[in-house]
Amino acid sequence: MDERYLGDPAVDDFVRAIHPPSEWGVLLVRKGGFAVARLVGEQTAESKVGQRHVQGRTKAGGQSQQRFSRRRDNQARQAFEAAADHAARILGASANTVLVTGGDRAAVDEVLADSRLARLRVVEPWLPVPDPKRAVLDQAVADAQAIRVDVDNA
Repeated sequence: MDERYLGDPAVDDFVRAIHPPSEWGVLLVRKGGFAVARLVGEQTAESKVGQRHVQGRTKAGGQSQQRFSRRRDNQARQAFEAAADHAARILGASANTVLVTGGDRAAVDEVLADSRLARLRVVEPWLPVPDPKRAVLDQAVADAQAIRVDVDNA
C-alpha cells in the first residue's frame, strides 16, 4: 500500500468495511418460511431453514372469507413464532450481535418483536429475497458480505 494513504480515515473505514464482524447473523423471513444463520467471520457456524404452511387467499366471500382470514393470521403468527424460536436459539446468546435481515419487512418486524431478540443490532443492507431456502440463505450471506463502492470522479 502506498505510504501516503496510511492513516487516512477514509482508507481505514474502507478496510474495516471489507471485513465482516467477528460474530454476526442473517435473518430472512417471509410468510410461511424463514432462514437464520450465525456466522463467525466469513464462516457459517450454525443455521436453520424452515417452513410453516400459511394458507393462500381465497375468493370466498362473507363468513368464509373471514374464517379463512383468521386461519391465515393464526398460521402466519405460528410461523413467525417458530422463526423467533430458532433465531433466539441460534443468535440470541450473544450480546449486541450484528444482524442483516431480509424478506418481507412486516414479517421480519414480527419476528424481531420477540423480547429474546432485543439484543440484536440490525444493520444494512436489507436483502430482498424470495422464499427462504438453503440456496437463498447461502446467497444472502454472500450478499451481506459484499461491499458497495461509490466512485466519484472529481
